[in-house]
Amino acid sequence: MVVALLGLAACSDNNAKKKADPAPVPVTAVKVEENEIPVTLKVVGRAEAYESVALKSRIDGQVAAVLFTEGQHVNKGDVLVRLDPTDFAAKLQQLEATAARDEALIAKSRADTARYSALRDRNFVSEEKVNDIRTNEAAATANLRASRAAAEVARLQLSYTTVRAPITGVVGARLVFPGSAVKINETNLAVVNRIQPLLVGFSIPEKHLSRLRTAIKGGEMKVDVSLPNDPSQRMAGKVIFLDNTVDATTGTILMKASLPNDGEKLTPGQFLNVTLILDTLQKAATVPNPAIQQGVDGNFVYIIKDDGSAEMRKIEIAATTGRITAISKGVEIGETVVTDGHLRLAPGIKVKIKEPDSGKTSQATDNSATTGK
Repeated sequence: MVVALLGLAACSDNNAKKKADPAPVPVTAVKVEENEIPVTLKVVGRAEAYESVALKSRIDGQVAAVLFTEGQHVNKGDVLVRLDPTDFAAKLQQLEATAARDEALIAKSRADTARYSALRDRNFVSEEKVNDIRTNEAAATANLRASRAAAEVARLQLSYTTVRAPITGVVGARLVFPGSAVKINETNLAVVNRIQPLLVGFSIPEKHLSRLRTAIKGGEMKVDVSLPNDPSQRMAGKVIFLDNTVDATTGTILMKASLPNDGEKLTPGQFLNVTLILDTLQKAATVPNPAIQQGVDGNFVYIIKDDGSAEMRKIEIAATTGRITAISKGVEIGETVVTDGHLRLAPGIKVKIKEPDSGKTSQATDNSATTGK
């Protein structure tokens, strides 16, 4: 009976010990790594044409021909619209004839001046008569200049009947048709946009102004642009403009970035997601995003200590990019953080680290951690 009682006591002690030491919680974990992390600011922007010109007629007239198709790529100097040149050609001929008449008159005046000057030298005419002839020559010269200037104006007006592309770009919709009447500097004939490169305009809260200026003074400031409905399509650009005034109604300041827009993937007017790179953190302690949990007191992570137990640490986040987060306070490079299995954890609980690929587990030791992917 004594032996039996001793056996029962030993079993009770073993059961009590098992209840006192629960099984380690399986988790996945990674080491805190050292990386360079960009400090970013995300805003919504809108694409703008690098150059945009609304073509208007420089004369009153009537459209004779529209020589472009909607959406056509045009080069600087390409003919887009022709106006009826008949009236302007006739006016030019008239003024050229007037200039020719004045040239004949100036030739006669010069001959008269030379003849009367010779007669004066022989005392056949008075000095007063010679002065009158010289005055006539000067008047004829002035009339010739005026006639030539009027002819040049008419020649320019005739050239204005041919409307050419002022920039290289893409022409928009047809706004006039053959037979349409146009008024000088009023009627829009077409709109030409230069979209390579392309501008992206966006507004930044004024609280970031000092940091923006510091970043711009430090060199080229880069941006990352993506489509709202397709984040996989990303383009890199650089900031080329920071406005000199904060908008008093919104408390923001306007900025613009330039994009190469290769393949013309973007079009003016599109809304875009803009990620502004303000700074780069050097030698930052980084962890995968799943390692970070949110609690009542803020963000925290679970650290696996040397004895294989879990420790909850409050952290301060410096920056987040992609799938990793830089932590400014709370963890050290080389420590092991839990990335999966948080629901069953509490401070002091023993853990064992799973191998993500094979599902095997191993007891947490000093250096036992897998690299997160």
